[in-house]
Amino acid sequence: MSVDFAQHGAVAVVTLNRPEALNALSVEMLDDIIAAVDRVETDPQIRVMVITGAGEKAFSAGADISHMREASVDQARAFGAKGHEAARRLESCSRPVIAAINGFALGGGCELIIACDIRIASERAKFGQPEVNIGILPGWGGTQRLVRIAGLGWAKEMVLTGRICTADEALASGLVTHVYPHDTLMDEALALAELIAAKPPLAIAAAKELMNIALDDAQEIGLARELEAFANAFATHDQREGMAAFFEKRSATFEGR
Repeated sequence: MSVDFAQHGAVAVVTLNRPEALNALSVEMLDDIIAAVDRVETDPQIRVMVITGAGEKAFSAGADISHMREASVDQARAFGAKGHEAARRLESCSRPVIAAINGFALGGGCELIIACDIRIASERAKFGQPEVNIGILPGWGGTQRLVRIAGLGWAKEMVLTGRICTADEALASGLVTHVYPHDTLMDEALALAELIAAKPPLAIAAAKELMNIALDDAQEIGLARELEAFANAFATHDQREGMAAFFEKRSATFEGR
């Protein structure tokens, strides 16, 4: 499997395990993430989930672009919907979900971490929504959740420039709550998870649900609109040019069509 599952007492650790591809997210990996959440939710012994990436370089460098390069609008909509489902399951899981970000969290990888409850990062972590560089836009919740977490101005800068930000910038924006030395990240994540796991689980679940709905009045509408915009980007010349340039390792020339 491309997603590993381990249990440490009351804590489940879910690891994206495709390091040779910087843990790029395929449909199969998204299904495995959803299955991992199902497993957490149905095991009364598990009280907290930690999600991280295998290898030294990446939490996840994003959605698998090879899966998207030749996608039609309908295929892109289906892929976007699967990413939305995985993010929504992390967000709505009755157990708290901690993202331990060990490296690159880009595109879909960033969209998964912003669906988690708490985000902590290695000093080596890098963050970004670089979809505009390949002719599309975030399609797994980035235009909606990032605004709520890091503020409208910071979210617009990340999404509209496509630039990569450092762990310290992510900390200053509120995207993450702590930055740790790389070698201690998982120890810190497990310590935080164990602290939460020692609290009353029914109260924790209720508190998470209430905090989620505090800002959610229009989120579902926004997510639905994002999915349509993401899918429609695959009807453009710029999407084909952007993804071709990515694989050909050259600068893209966008024409607005």
